[in-house]
Amino acid sequence: MYPELKPYVVLITGGASGLGLAAAHGFAKEGATIVIADLQEAAAKSVAQQLGSQHLGLACDVADEAQVNHVVDTVIKKYGRVDVLINCAGIADRVKPTVEQDMMHFRRLLDIHLTGTYMMTKACAVHMLKQGKGNVINISSIAGVIGLTYRNAYSAAKAGISMITRTLGCEWGAAGIRVNAIAPGYILTPLVQAIVDEGLLDKSVVERRTPMGHMGEPRHIADAMLFLASDQAAFITGVTLPVDGGYTSWGAPSDAYTGD
Repeated sequence: MYPELKPYVVLITGGASGLGLAAAHGFAKEGATIVIADLQEAAAKSVAQQLGSQHLGLACDVADEAQVNHVVDTVIKKYGRVDVLINCAGIADRVKPTVEQDMMHFRRLLDIHLTGTYMMTKACAVHMLKQGKGNVINISSIAGVIGLTYRNAYSAAKAGISMITRTLGCEWGAAGIRVNAIAPGYILTPLVQAIVDEGLLDKSVVERRTPMGHMGEPRHIADAMLFLASDQAAFITGVTLPVDGGYTSWGAPSDAYTGD
């Protein structure tokens, strides 16, 4: 669908699972070379091996600047360029009343989601600016748009990602680097399915709150990433695109979906 992506080198943080894994498969199908940087080194290498011999899996804690720089240096040394950066790395938050939230966890979550996105983007931009072309796709969330009670760190981090997407998109637009973000709604990843199975999330409540009447799939986010990285999005930068089935658009005091 997007032949221009075939020669690209695509670096995906958190690419060994969830949305990052869906992105890896999506871009690999277009012929791109995939580099997976994940906290779980064995999983990163395994996914890269499954995709094919030209792909690469690396260990990386995106909250550690030295590890971030090492990953980017490795990519440049091996492939000579980085065309697309997808910042997918993240950890789950703990849903607790504010007065019970742990500050260590609060800081760790911001370090991974927000600071990690910033540091990885900064490291890749050095090379993208030299190339005169590049594409950064960040993962925000509906939590960064409407806010989710008891989820202060996660909501703040995702809102921050949307804002640096705007500022960097404007800063580098004339240099040929586009920076955009996607704000997923409730996506039925294996992690979310496990939460549903454990009874910690009522799927029917989410479906009633979503105008399209169902949760999303990882491929829906991957499809949006492919579009934003393609030439069809050549004049789009600095935006956060909701991919949420209409979740953030619904404001009426009633269910968005009634089953009809």
